[in-house]
Amino acid sequence: MASTIEKKENNIVEISLEATREEFEAALKQSYNKNKGKFQIQGFRKGKVPYQLVIQYYGEGVLYDDAIEFIASPAYVEAVKEHDLKVVSRPDLSIDEIGENGMKYKLAVSVKPEFELGQYEGVEVPYSVREVNDTTVSEEIERMLKRNASLEEIKDRAVENGDTAVIDYEGFKDGVAFEGGKGENYSLKIGSKSFIPGFEEQIIGHNVGDEFAIEVTFPEEYHSEDLKGAAATFNVKLNTIKCEKLPELDDEFAKDVSEFDTLDELKADIKKKQEDSAQKEAKAAFENAVITAVSENTEIDIPDSMVDTEIDQMVNEQNSRMSQQGINLDMYLKYVGQSMDEYKASLKPMAKIRVKSNLVIEKIASVINMEATKEDYDKEVEIIAESYKMSKEDIAKSLGEDNEYLKEAIISRKTVEYIASKAVKTEPKEEKTDDDKKA
Repeated sequence: MASTIEKKENNIVEISLEATREEFEAALKQSYNKNKGKFQIQGFRKGKVPYQLVIQYYGEGVLYDDAIEFIASPAYVEAVKEHDLKVVSRPDLSIDEIGENGMKYKLAVSVKPEFELGQYEGVEVPYSVREVNDTTVSEEIERMLKRNASLEEIKDRAVENGDTAVIDYEGFKDGVAFEGGKGENYSLKIGSKSFIPGFEEQIIGHNVGDEFAIEVTFPEEYHSEDLKGAAATFNVKLNTIKCEKLPELDDEFAKDVSEFDTLDELKADIKKKQEDSAQKEAKAAFENAVITAVSENTEIDIPDSMVDTEIDQMVNEQNSRMSQQGINLDMYLKYVGQSMDEYKASLKPMAKIRVKSNLVIEKIASVINMEATKEDYDKEVEIIAESYKMSKEDIAKSLGEDNEYLKEAIISRKTVEYIASKAVKTEPKEEKTDDDKKA
């Protein structure tokens, strides 16, 4: 079926098509065969009403919806191929004429924007690597000590900041106990700020066996409507005080927490891992900055449909991340008082940046003829297999031969690495202190 196209504003293409009366008649009969079980006329069993009688009794308009689909769908696919359109939205159908003369209609679609690349080689971008030294190693050792600490019961002093207080408590608002405000033998780390503001501080100084009242005010943004901004009293009994006891920092500690025999070996391994991590972070930050700079050098009129699709992708990604932590995105948004539409609107600026960056990377890949070789593909399969702890053969089988999505990901990554290799690393600008700004 012949078609013509007309380019509109904002990368909209309008495809004009026409079906003859014979073609439309054939589509009507297809629609009849699909829907004939719905028609019933006296004297005929359901589903046995002849085509002509359906037209006569109901009017041919009753068959239009599916007939239009039978005509437009294959014609649309053919037109996209014929005009080599890079469609990025669902088609929007409008009917100009339908009936005894056949069908004339238009399909409007958004297409990938055409644009000229700005400078993408030799852009200047700051580069820095996070410092790794004895202090950063010591900080990691300290975290390891805390992760392996034990709690030792304290009997000869009052609660101090950093202790864990084991308490019974019950909360009252206007003298009435409220739901969810009671607990027994609850372990509360003082200073963790895991309770209502002001609660933990009022436990400091009390001894085991003390029974006392704590006065607090719930935050205005508290999740319970009844307690938002409300004053409350908690009756508290201090059952036990526990203090964190760190392990001895020696070779035995190194053996307990790692595969190393000495503390020096453990520290050397930590430093090596921190240096590797710092290099990877610096590389990723530099590549992101380079792509940002290249994107800023390029003007693109991005279709709204591409941004909307990217926003939906970002929502799915966030939902997936939160579900892994046992959190539902819809419930979270309800908790913070934000609608899905508001949340999507907040994602729009970043979605535009992501779409623009992807378009620029794709364009550069085309210009420099970047390819995903068999070696690239096999290596990527191997990396995926290692991350999922599966065999390379099983991953290759599940992906299928020449997985296009994987090839595109490889090409994109190689293109980013190419652009970064052509960029010029500069010294990062020193951030001005408050004194500098005043001067």
